[in-house]
Amino acid sequence: METIPFGTSEDGRTVRLFTLRNAHGLEVQLCEYGAIIASVKTPDRDGQIATITLGKESFKAWLDNPDFLGATVGRYGNRIAKGQFTLNDEEYQLATNDDPGGIPCHLHGGLKGFDRMLWGGQPVMRPNASGICFTYYSDDGEEGYPGNLTAKVTYWLTRDNELIFEATATTDAPTPVNLINHTYWNLSGNPSKEILNHELKIAAETYLPTTPGLIPTGERTSVLGTPMDFQRSTPIGKHIDDDFEPLKLGNGYDHCWCLSDYDGESLHSAAVLHDPASGRVLEVLTDQPGMQFYTGNHLSKKHTGLCLETQTFPDSPNQADFPNCILRPGETYRHTAIFRFSTK
Repeated sequence: METIPFGTSEDGRTVRLFTLRNAHGLEVQLCEYGAIIASVKTPDRDGQIATITLGKESFKAWLDNPDFLGATVGRYGNRIAKGQFTLNDEEYQLATNDDPGGIPCHLHGGLKGFDRMLWGGQPVMRPNASGICFTYYSDDGEEGYPGNLTAKVTYWLTRDNELIFEATATTDAPTPVNLINHTYWNLSGNPSKEILNHELKIAAETYLPTTPGLIPTGERTSVLGTPMDFQRSTPIGKHIDDDFEPLKLGNGYDHCWCLSDYDGESLHSAAVLHDPASGRVLEVLTDQPGMQFYTGNHLSKKHTGLCLETQTFPDSPNQADFPNCILRPGETYRHTAIFRFSTK
């Protein structure tokens, strides 16, 4: 494990960069700013090591990160319709910092979400793994959210070639919480190469269709017979340009899949991503009910990275039939995602 100064925050605090490595050639760099995964390096089938995430070359560049590369996003990741929700008969108005289809909504925590905050990082150890625990204290009223929130995100790199994301949070007043890791993956090892030839399998029989503003309608729709069916490993580009309304609304894939094996407690498979050219494989497991699959439709170099964001469902504060997203005093929010690397 290595720790080096990486930059200086706007208020003069030193921002550190942590590097974790294991014996199999995996390397993960983590930054206190935004609790960001700055890079992940893994070997291909021939043992050639390359970076498989999209990132920035300097701390100053990370300060301008409109695509949320590698970031921990919150207090509520993904979208909330009109930036509004009602909790305990009180209405809350959040920033409307996104407008897909020209329809304003709240996205990834607002104008200055957790991705733009300085977290405190602390090295941690456990059997067969080393990690960094990041802590951030979010004040009552920050970005319009109620309650003082203590958020912790720990990244573990294991001897078994796993990068584990463990998020917890506690609050002193009811508040929506949905902490998400927003890493963009490109298993080719070439950040300028499109990911459309990557093959993806998603463990989901249904997905959430959306309005033109990319807010879920509340329905859960079968993937069968549609371009949303990834129950078998399928090239990402195979149907991305099909004449299919959800793909038109998202300018590609930008939807939440309802994971089939979710039971509210245990870890379950979410997705398997494979790059046939390099042989790299990424398996994703989680304890969350949904996964947002996004194909980098608005990156400066379109489709050069993809996100597999495990989470609760978008707009859950306004959708009574969706899994609960309200954290209350005395409870602990928990979210685990495992990114497991291999080759074939």
